[in-house]
Amino acid sequence: MKKIGLLVVLVSLTVMLVGCATPFPYGAFYTEIKAPVAATGGVSYSRVGTAKSTSILGLVATGDSSIKTAASNGGIKTIKYVDYDAKNILGIYGEYTTTVYGD
Repeated sequence: MKKIGLLVVLVSLTVMLVGCATPFPYGAFYTEIKAPVAATGGVSYSRVGTAKSTSILGLVATGDSSIKTAASNGGIKTIKYVDYDAKNILGIYGEYTTTVYGD
């Protein structure tokens, strides 16, 4: 009975900490999404660049997932559109990638 009570408390705390309004869909236990960030031109492009950041335990985050770095990594001078990918497992490990498409 104590285990069930503890589980209910943990689930309730998780729901309260996660909140309802986020800019992107977020799962309390697992998240893997692709979302748009910006579009300035047509959907045709000749180059793709990516930049990535990681997070461990929600305590340490490293990397550079900026649009500028992604464009530079792809040799892009004119940005057509930008996408954002997020993957997070229980808040233990997260990967965040910015993908830039352009010429």
